[in-house]
Amino acid sequence: MNWTWFYRMGSPLWFYQSTSRWLPLLSLVTLVLLVAGLAWGLGFAPEDAKQGNSFRIIYLHVPASFLALAGYFLMATAGAIGLIWKMKLSYIVMKCAAPIGAALTFLALFTGAVWGKPTWGSYWVWDARITSMLILLFLYFGVLALQYAFHNQEAGNKASAVLALVGTVNIPIIYKSVDWWFTLHQPSTIKLTSAPSMHPDMFQPLLVMILAFYFFYALALILAVRVEILKRESKTTWVRELVEQASRQKIGAK
Repeated sequence: MNWTWFYRMGSPLWFYQSTSRWLPLLSLVTLVLLVAGLAWGLGFAPEDAKQGNSFRIIYLHVPASFLALAGYFLMATAGAIGLIWKMKLSYIVMKCAAPIGAALTFLALFTGAVWGKPTWGSYWVWDARITSMLILLFLYFGVLALQYAFHNQEAGNKASAVLALVGTVNIPIIYKSVDWWFTLHQPSTIKLTSAPSMHPDMFQPLLVMILAFYFFYALALILAVRVEILKRESKTTWVRELVEQASRQKIGAK
């Protein structure tokens, strides 16, 4: 089997050149979906019969929670690829995914706390779902910390990848926590095995927001990876040529 395509995808140069073509369209789609989803969910979706307008925070809380989990799997997968195939790009993706995932996990916890106050009467309870999400945030922080805990970059990459892989045990715990333990947290709104528990007029804008967050995550990760590539490959010929070309264009614009 010819694995040339696989290793080409792991090339920082290939990634940088390819994403340069993707970014304009990806940015436009992300903006359209975010604006449409927020306007639809916050402005036009009907009120919940029991929670009133306070339920609308679901349009931030659920997508952030989805991407916090999906982003961790992506980060751990990138770490595994780095450990097995020694690809530089995979370690870069792992490093860049950590702060984005941490931010989304924090957003999920924060919006959950805001939602919990009118629903449960408290901003925080040691609920199984919430506690396991807090552990997820600490795992993201751990991967970030290990990146800077070693003078040798390769050692930091390997340690971060191992922690990311070990931490995947927490993902199914988060997902199934509402089924395994008595919990105040409501059951999952979206399940693969059954129809959604929401009215279609509320559920449809939620799907748009989830899709918007996936596109936003992809955009944020690509931009972060591109910056990290330029830092790590600053001494290579292609980056120097890129910098010289940008300098000439800047001078020509003046």
